[in-house]
Parts: sequence; structure tokens; C-alpha cells
Amino acid sequence: MLNVEIDGKEVEVDHGSTIIDAADKLGVAIPRFCYHKKLSVAANCRMCLVQVEKFNKPLPACATPVADGMKIFTRSKAAVEAQKSVMEFLLINHPLDCPICDQGGECDLQDIAVAYGAPASRYTEEKRVVLNKNIGPLVSTDMTRCIQCTRCVRFLKEVGGMMELGLINRGEHAEITAYVDKSVDSELSGNIIDLCPVGALTSKPFRYSARSWELIRRPSIAAHDGLGSQIEVHIKDSKVMRVLPREKESINECWLSDRDRFSYEGLNSSDRLTVPMIKHHGEWHETDWKTALEFAASHLKEIVDTSGSDELGVLVSPNSTMEEVHLAKKLAHGLGSDNVDYRLRHTDFRHDGKRLGVVWMGCNIPDIEDMDRILVIGSNLRNEHPLLANRIRKAVAKGGELSLVNPLDDDPLMAVKHKAICSPNDMVNVLAQILKAVSGLERLSLCLPKSLNELLEGVKVWDNSKAMANSLAGHGELVDLVSPRSAVFLGNISQHHPRYTEIYSLAEAIASLCGATFGVLSAGANSVGANLVGATPQVEGLNAKTMLENPRKAYVLVNVEPALDCHNAAIAKQAMDSAECVVALTSFKSTALDSASVLLPIAPFTETSGTFMSMEGRVQSFAAVTKPLGEARPAWKVLRVLGNMLDLKGFDFDSSEQVKSEIFGGEKPSTVAWRNLNNNLRELIDIVVKVKLDSDLQRVGEIPQFQSDAIVRRSPPLQKTKYKIKPSAGMHPEQLEKLKLQDGDVVTVRQGNGSAELIAKADIHVPHGCVRVAGANSATLGLGDLMGEITVEKVIATEPAMEATT
Repeated sequence: MLNVEIDGKEVEVDHGSTIIDAADKLGVAIPRFCYHKKLSVAANCRMCLVQVEKFNKPLPACATPVADGMKIFTRSKAAVEAQKSVMEFLLINHPLDCPICDQGGECDLQDIAVAYGAPASRYTEEKRVVLNKNIGPLVSTDMTRCIQCTRCVRFLKEVGGMMELGLINRGEHAEITAYVDKSVDSELSGNIIDLCPVGALTSKPFRYSARSWELIRRPSIAAHDGLGSQIEVHIKDSKVMRVLPREKESINECWLSDRDRFSYEGLNSSDRLTVPMIKHHGEWHETDWKTALEFAASHLKEIVDTSGSDELGVLVSPNSTMEEVHLAKKLAHGLGSDNVDYRLRHTDFRHDGKRLGVVWMGCNIPDIEDMDRILVIGSNLRNEHPLLANRIRKAVAKGGELSLVNPLDDDPLMAVKHKAICSPNDMVNVLAQILKAVSGLERLSLCLPKSLNELLEGVKVWDNSKAMANSLAGHGELVDLVSPRSAVFLGNISQHHPRYTEIYSLAEAIASLCGATFGVLSAGANSVGANLVGATPQVEGLNAKTMLENPRKAYVLVNVEPALDCHNAAIAKQAMDSAECVVALTSFKSTALDSASVLLPIAPFTETSGTFMSMEGRVQSFAAVTKPLGEARPAWKVLRVLGNMLDLKGFDFDSSEQVKSEIFGGEKPSTVAWRNLNNNLRELIDIVVKVKLDSDLQRVGEIPQFQSDAIVRRSPPLQKTKYKIKPSAGMHPEQLEKLKLQDGDVVTVRQGNGSAELIAKADIHVPHGCVRVAGANSATLGLGDLMGEITVEKVIATEPAMEATT
């Protein structure tokens, strides 16, 4: 530790700290523009110049390391004069258009100019003008205001993983720009809006819609992935105007993904359901709450009484709160049905009842940065978990080794030490090879069950799999790590895999032999919480897949659009069409719910209170930030009243807090969570390594990040990004040649009994024998499971008949 003195106050700081670090620790304000605690030091704005004893000129506080006994003066005459000189130079070319600038009221330049700026400018020459750049639908530019702090450049390179902006020219001609005809496509791009200290980069959806002092700021939790990012929602006239990150170092640091930042636009969609609706003779009619609830309750009760409770199925979105999931499960059990599930996109449930506890990511989020070895199985990290990908990127930057087993070779924007890009069905074989290599390497084969040892005897280990085993065990090329911190993670593609149980079993065995952390990166905001609540079938209940493949006569849907949110769009649609009664608790009216019998408008996460449990097991409650739109009501209240109308016991709740108390039995939520989180299997599942396919082609169907749930799908700015493209049949160029197709051909893709006409696209990120076809899209609703056999045929265009000539 070093002792330094700042403005007469002593402070003790770590060795290697800078003056600005010491000042921040002491609470001494030093003005700055280019410095940010999460980015590298550029020291190019010079606004943080301070006087240091025994130095004959001011020094930049952000780039000057402290020394023991150093005396620093931030408010001395020399320091203030230096800062004022820098301020004058920064304002030379800056336009004086604060009244029309969207950054007005929250601009660092405005605030610092008040303290350090001169009352009038001595600059009489013509100011420079910089043309604006179109860098996409999310970020608006006014580059004449830019002061070249380069925060945006450094963020996109160091945190986003790719240099999408850069500084060109010199002196007063310097300007920030993107590459020729390129937009900023990072899934974290919205953070450069927060980083910009002036009005050069602002939010395009929020532009000119409100002033900062008009907004009411309220805390909440992001509702789209399992990270549990903390957000601040800004409200004006009971309408959500924008969403910003709240700093939480152990979760989202000070960043926010674009999905969490801009999805709020979907809350104001024209699809918002504001009044209850009942379908009569094939047409929708608005009604009142009493009539709609009586209609739903009477029809559900009639079907259960006449056909049996097994004819009821309850499907709940993994983005629903713990309170909503709990009451949905309680409603099903109250009616005598155990058919309740939140795992809408899963297809393999053989491991049900064979795990010791609730599935989670196996460690805390910050722990990932300190991992020496990481194996990720079946995940497009940037698409599924943008901020978690940044944590892994940090681990790799520190020298960690990342290995991938995946059916897609999309660039994670970080160094990958080893990777096996294979067809979905070959993933089991690759994992078996890694397990055999690890067991032989560690001489721990005796620890494996006899059945698994017998299985591995017939597995041939390839060099790539052996290299991954060496990496996980800490046997590197130059030096062996005695006890490396390792982790094995299963992503969303693995969880949607038809052989997920085998992948899970092999991954757990690999992690056990390596002494590695084993975890599952859950997709939904509350997947872990729904698991903890017990929203899964028990002994005789049906899982989500079985409920749809064997249609029930009645369904209760909570926050679900079946054709877009389930594993098989065609089967989900058929199940809803054949049902006698479908009660949909939804925030939106859409064609995906045309088969419903009654629509009950419920409030999205911004208009209700509730609790999410993140994939690291963190329980976070939040309150409504604005009142419900129209006649919409919180889903927990709707389920409570529905339970009362069905004369079910235990539905007497006055607040969501009471529901939460019942879930955790009055105990501290964290205590209950840590007691139940456990990824270990009770017993080994039967594993078959090689499976012969009748088809040469397999579908790889991932869920695009901006199609993941109902709110995101309705956000106009997100739907204008490059990630919202018309679904195509992506194949490796050699696969296209094998099928005698060309890039851009119209093809008919068939899967099961359904088909879709798509554009064939050459995609080098897809392995041979596979076709990349996205799910959760209206263009692919006729297809089957996200992974399975698929055929592709070229559509032969019919030429118009030639007119007869005279």
C-alpha cells in the first residue's frame, strides 16, 4: 500500500493506482472526459491535469501512477489554470447548441464548462463541421459535438470485442468514424450512448422525446435473459421512455445489452392488449373482467369435470415472475392436474427427477473472469448472453483458454484455443471423446460407472478432443497448471438439443473428473426460479413437449405465444387449434394467439411487481415502475382471482410479497436458493454415442436474440438491426455445391409434415451436413423441432408461356 496526500488529505491506495484512483477513493472530484474506470487509459482529453509537488508542469491524473509520499494539488492555481485552458480548447469547435441537444441536462461538458469554462470565447474563426454518420438504428450521431475522447472506440474494442469505430485525421480535423459503409453491430452498442460525455452519440429511439429533468427514474430488473441485469427505467406521463443500466459490479457491472436497453419500445406496441377479449363465432369481442374470468373459469371447470384433470395443460414463460409461476402451478394442482411446465423449447426430458437439485450456472458471475480453462458446449454466446460473453472475454484476455463444442462457428470475438464444430448429433460423440481423454489423462477411469467405461471403450479419441481434455486438465503447451480453475457450461443450443440428457450427463462427468465448475446458462430471466418453484411435472404429469404432441382439451398460457415460444411451432399451433378451451394471460394480442378462447390482458414486468431468480441463484425482487396500461392487471392478481372463481383453496393473497413469502416459506430467499441449487445427477443416464440418421441433413435452429420473447419481438429499433434478417437456409458453400444450389436460390425446406420457402445462403459458420434455419419467426412456423432431420429442394421457377407471334 502507498500513502499519498491530495489537497491536504491523506489516503492509502494499492500499488499501481493512479492519481485519479486515489482521488476517487478520497472523494475528491477531478474533472475528466476520456477516463472511464472500465476502459484503458487514453489520456487524450487532458481535462484531469493536476499539480504534483516537485514536478514543474501539470500531470494527467488518469495516467500518472502514484508514489509513496506524493503530494497532489487538484485545486491549486496551476491546476485550475491548466484545466481552464483545456476547457477553452475543447470549446473552440464545439457548437453552442445546448438547447436543441438531446444530451442537455445530463451532459458532462455542460457541467464541467460551468465550473471551468470562461464567460466568453476568444475564438472568432469559423468552427469546423463534421458530417454525421449512420451507424445503425440504435445510436444517433451528431459528430460536430464530438470532443474525441475515444471512449466509444475503446469500449467497442475492449468490451464489445471488435473495433467498429476509429479515429481518423489529426489535430482539429480528427473525427470518430466507422469503417466504409459499416454500421455498429455490436450487441452491446447502446453502451456508447452512456459513455459519450457530450451529445455526439445519443439514443435514436429516445431522440427528441423528452428532457432528462422531465423523467421519473425507478429501479427494476431486466426481464430477457438469466443474468438479472439491474436497470433504471425512466418514466414520463406513465410511459416508459428509456432504460439505462444501474451499476452492479457483481452482475452487469455498468453495462447493459441492447436487448435489455431497447426492448422497452415493445411495451408501447400497437399489439398491446388493454381489455379482456372473448372469441365468439370466430370473432374477437371486447368484454369486462368479470365476464372474461367467469367464462375462463366455467370452461376450465367443465372440461376438468367431464374429461378429467389430465386434459388440462399449463404452459408458463420462463420470463414470468416467480409469483406468477407459483400461482400457475398452484392453479393446475388445484384442478388436479400435474401438467405444468416452463421449459417450452426443450425436447429431451429424460433427466427429470434424476438431478439432486435446481439447475444453475454453478458459480457466481464474477468468478468467470478468474477461470483458467472454460469449455462451452452448444452456445452462441454473443447471441444468448452478451454480457456473460464479456466476462469470458476478460478471462481469455488474462490468459485463460476457451474451448467450444458447437454446431455453429460464429465468431465469439475472442481467442478460441480449441473448438469442435460439428453437427448436432455428433456433439455427443465429441463429448464422449473428451471424457475418455480426460479419464485416461487423470487416470480416473476407475471413478466412472462400469456402464460408462464400457461405452467409452469403443470411442476413438481424435487429437482435437485430446487437446480439449489437456486444456481442461491444465496441461498447456508451455506450463502445467497445478490446479487450474476450470468451468464447463451448457448453452441454449444444448438445452434445446434432442439428446440434451446425454450431453448433460457427459458434461457433468467431464467437469467432475477435471474438478471443474459445471453449470447451465439458462435462457429465460426466471428459468432457475421457475425450477425452484417446481413448475415442472412430477410423477405422472406431462412435460411441455408431450402436452403439445398429445393435445389437451384445455390450456392455460401465461406470457406464452405458443407457435413462437415452443420447441415445435407446427405442433404447438395444431395443439392450440384442436383444444376446446385456451385461456391466454398475455400482454399482447397477435396471430400467435388466434386459437385462444379468451385473452386476459396482463401487465408486463414494468407494470407489475415480482421476483426473478438469475442463473447464478440471485433472488431479486422489483416493483412496478408505472401503472398498467388500460385495463391490464398484474398476472399474479389475475391468477389469484381465477383461483378464487374456481373455488380453489390457498388463493387469498393481497400482495405479491405474500406470494413470495409462501414460495420461500418465510425463510430468507438466499438461504432457500443455496440449499436447493445443485447440478449433480442422482444416477447416470443411458448414453448412445453413435446414432444413424436417415437423412444427410440436420437442422440447426437457434433463437435470434431479438426474437427471444414477446416484448423483444415487438421493439421496432431492435427489429431494424442486422440481427433481424429474413430467415434463410444457411449452408456451408461446399454443402450448397453438393446439393447443386447457389447462394440466393429459393429453396423449399421440409421438416416433418411442414415446409417453408427460404433463400439459400452460403454460410461458412455452418458445418457440413447441416442447415441453419432460425426459429421463433413467422417464416419458419411450418417447420418442426429446432434440431432434427431436414430436407432442402430447389424451387424451380416456372417460365411464363411465350406469346404467339404473327
